[in-house]
Amino acid sequence: MPKASSGDILVKVEAAGICGTDRHLFKGEFPSVPGTTLGHEFSGIVVDGAVDGLPLGSRVTCDPNTWCGKCEHCRRGRVNLCSENLATGIGRDGGFAEYCAFPASKAHLLPAGLDPLHGAFCEPLACTIHGMDLGAARPGERVLIIGGGVIGLLAVQLAKLAGCDVMLLTRSSAKQALGRKLGARLVAGSEAEARDHWASGADLVVECAGVAATVVMAPRLARSGGRVVVLGVLPNGEQVPFEPFDLLFREIQLHFSFLNPFTHERAAAMISEGSVNIAALVTRTISLQEAPNVIASAAPEGEVRAIVVPNG
Repeated sequence: MPKASSGDILVKVEAAGICGTDRHLFKGEFPSVPGTTLGHEFSGIVVDGAVDGLPLGSRVTCDPNTWCGKCEHCRRGRVNLCSENLATGIGRDGGFAEYCAFPASKAHLLPAGLDPLHGAFCEPLACTIHGMDLGAARPGERVLIIGGGVIGLLAVQLAKLAGCDVMLLTRSSAKQALGRKLGARLVAGSEAEARDHWASGADLVVECAGVAATVVMAPRLARSGGRVVVLGVLPNGEQVPFEPFDLLFREIQLHFSFLNPFTHERAAAMISEGSVNIAALVTRTISLQEAPNVIASAAPEGEVRAIVVPNG
């Protein structure tokens, strides 16, 4: 049982999502503090350390990133680049546990009547919102989402809410069907098929698969003057080839999106209000005892998100 330090709350974890970053952490492909309990996408009930606005019994979501507020990046408002960021589930013990202590300042209130599983999606939605903010999609634009995982399917919904014409590119027929349900007008299983739909390319391409081949593909599927946002996480050290001449002569804007600066509260509000369909993204729930094997293994074909229910 962790103890809530000064300024912390203690939460009984209700749900914690397993994401690709957790698998990278397990394999040593993403920086972390050895021996740390993983789990950075989670929510739960406050059982100790209650503060104003967060009484005992409150359901909260954890914004895992604790910025220092003092470094040059924080002073410039670029908190996601903080050199001293201490992330719950990466730098300090996280939500793959029955209980977790984290700073009360990083907790966001959720409705008492919310499905407990849905609170675990606030962090991935917050990261997706930041990426879509960078992409700055406008109503009527063509937006191509590459990758049918949880980030890709959240991006589909955000693009649809922005009034865009949306295509989802994923090889999985099940995820193609789900993408259509969530707002994609078009689906494609390959680069060639996407090009058949939009020969001139998309105004905005959002790479959510975190695979070298799709990162390289993304600029090719953007129209001249278009934008690309890479949301997917590749292993530390992996490199991909680009053709600067092509990007230059077509003036492609290439952005990389990292973490969730100032977007977690927006994500919590959207989930609380039901603005995005979260229920469709829950593939299965597992016990805490099953979590290590699931994290150590590749996600099964068609899986969107497995949720750990530690106290279930």
